[in-house]
This record gives sequence, C-alpha cells and structure tokens, in this order.
Amino acid sequence: MSRAMCNPSMVSRSVLGSQTSSKSVTETMSGSHEFVIKGYSLTKGMGIGKYIVSETFIVGGFQWAIYFFPDGRDPKDNAAYVSVFVALHSKSTNVRALFDLTLLDLCKKGEHKVHSHFSHSLTIGPYTLINHGSMWGYTRFFKRRHLETSNFLKDDCLKINCTIAVLVSSIDSSQLNTIQVPESDIGEHFGMLLEDEESFDVTFSVGGERFHAHKLVLAARSTMFETQFFNAMKKDDQEIVVIDMEPKALLHFVYRDTLLEDEELFMLDSSFFPSLSESFIAKLLAAGEKYGLPRLMLMCESILCKDISVDSVAYIFALADHYCATHLKSICQKFSAENFDGEFPCLTFKPNSTFEFIANYFLASVMHSDGFEYLKKNCPLLQSELLKTGVGCEKEFS
Repeated sequence: MSRAMCNPSMVSRSVLGSQTSSKSVTETMSGSHEFVIKGYSLTKGMGIGKYIVSETFIVGGFQWAIYFFPDGRDPKDNAAYVSVFVALHSKSTNVRALFDLTLLDLCKKGEHKVHSHFSHSLTIGPYTLINHGSMWGYTRFFKRRHLETSNFLKDDCLKINCTIAVLVSSIDSSQLNTIQVPESDIGEHFGMLLEDEESFDVTFSVGGERFHAHKLVLAARSTMFETQFFNAMKKDDQEIVVIDMEPKALLHFVYRDTLLEDEELFMLDSSFFPSLSESFIAKLLAAGEKYGLPRLMLMCESILCKDISVDSVAYIFALADHYCATHLKSICQKFSAENFDGEFPCLTFKPNSTFEFIANYFLASVMHSDGFEYLKKNCPLLQSELLKTGVGCEKEFS
C-alpha cells in the first residue's frame, strides 16, 4: 500500500496562491445651498429659540435645511447673538459629514464670515448626525450688534452659504484589468442616417425647401408623428407641408438628441423682444410643444431663461404661457417677484381697483418696462397674473 508524500513547497505555493485583497475607500459627496434672508429687521424679536428655515436641499442623497435664529438659540446669551445651524431632514441615522457655514459679504469687499468644519477635520473628524432633525452649527454664530453694522447686512438682506460634504465608504472591488467602454455614439450613427439621400421615406416641405427623413425614426421619437404616419396618413403620402417651423433644427434634435451647434441662431437681441415669437429659439420651442418633444422644450427653456431681464421677462413670460413651457414660466414669475421694489403687505383690492391704482403702490422696474406695457395691451390676463405674483396677493383684481 503506497502513501502519498507531502511536499512542503507545494503547500506553501498553494497557501500563497489563495491570498485575496480588498480596499475600503472613503470619499465625500459635496454640495452647497445659498439661503437669502430678506427683511432681516422684521425677524428681530421673534424670541430666543425661534427660527426661520430654508427650503430643503439634497447633498449626498440626503435632505438638509438651514436654520437661522435671529434672537439666538440659547437663552443664556440673552439674544446677543444670531445662531445658524444645518439640520438633517432625511429619515436616516448616523450620517457622517463635514460642514461649512459662510455669511456672505454683500458689499463686495470679499470679507466673508466663515465657520468651517473642514479646516478641523484632521483633529476632530467628521460630525455624526444620529437621526432626523439632528443639527450642526453655531449658537454664537455672530454677535448681533456687530452684524447689524457690518458689510454682511445690506438693504436689510443677509446671505448664508452652506457647504456639506457627506462621507461615503465603499469597498473597491475593481479589477486590475479593466476595459474602458466609450460613450454612446448612437446619435452620430442616426445623424449619418439623416444625411443619407437614398433611404428616406418622407419629406418635409417648408417654403419650397425640402428635408428628407424616416418615418420610423420620427414615430419612435414623437407620438404625434406616430399617429400621423401610421394612423392618419395614407401610405402613398410621402410629403408633409409645414409652416412656421425650423425643420433642420427639429430633425437634428430628433436624430441626434442635441441642438444645432450654431450659437448665433440662439442669441437674442433686446430689439427683438417685441417679436420674440418670430425668433429661431421660439419656433423651435413651438415645434417641441407641437410634436410632443419635452426634452427639446426643456433645452429651449434653458436657453431662454438665461436671457431673462427686467426688459425681457414680460415677453418671455408670454411666450412660455403660449407654449405651455411651465418651467420657464415659473422662473419668470420668480424673477418678477424678486424685482419688485420694497416689501409690502398684501393689499385687499376693491372691485373697482385699477392697474394705475396698484402702480401707485408698487413702483417697480419690471412694471415700467416696455415688456410690461406689451402685456398690458396684448395679454391683460397674463399681465394680471405676473403683477399678482410680484405683489404676492391671492385675490384677483382689475
């Protein structure tokens, strides 16, 4: 009977060959939120421990909010300080994070008041918020009498910036040998299909100019095209006559999911605002609304919102309302509300109140713009809606 001999060197190699490794990686997911406090003087006297709170915002997958205590948080300070805290609003436990609370210098001298947790992270480490409602901040953020004579308070307004870095730990199980997957190039391939002069089966005719396309592609992108091509049109209908549209830009988006790379087409000049509806971007917005392309509409809204100003807001507001561009309309309303001069309580208007009566109370740059006069003459209901937004009243008025 033979006996197998054990080779020590083989055992050693076998043990070494079974070694594995892993790596723990802790990183931060950062984000910031700016909290603007208008009418600071009106918040004084709320009482110690009373606060005003920002809207919730998301950083690192968690909800947060900034709490400002105008009379302080601690009774023993006897309202000598303002207090600022950031609170966890998610129903989560043991969230570890670093914080930075900055009072912004509104006089543009660059002397920000900064309370930063980041600079002490090596010595004291991140702070752990154990559950929903847990707070981090400063009871004695700033002495109130110094604040009220500082550059941080201007036109009765304060701005607080909060930066949060949430700690996220994970096990890095990536392999040494990896294969890099390139970004999708499907848009380029469909773009080449658009340039193909032989395989098209439908033609757009605009002002005597023809643009070729493919029914299947158009139907896949738009339910309106799908209905038009496969339910309503006859099979032998190969040409679609359209007016008041930008077919080249529309087809470019349908096939490539991007806008034309021609900045001049999207630029607006102040002299064009009265005829904004005739601009390139307005026609593209109209096409997005007509053919059910919400992403195209959002792209157009994003471009238009960058041109919102005192002179243009009324024109853009009317355009947004006409084409059901809800995001753009909301931004116009917010801009108008922020550009009304002064803080006024809501008035109770009598049935015979007039626009001129309201204007005596609210002298605002938006109301005196040409665009507001345009709304007054052409879209009185929209003018009332925009004015009501700025004034902040809920009742309708003449």
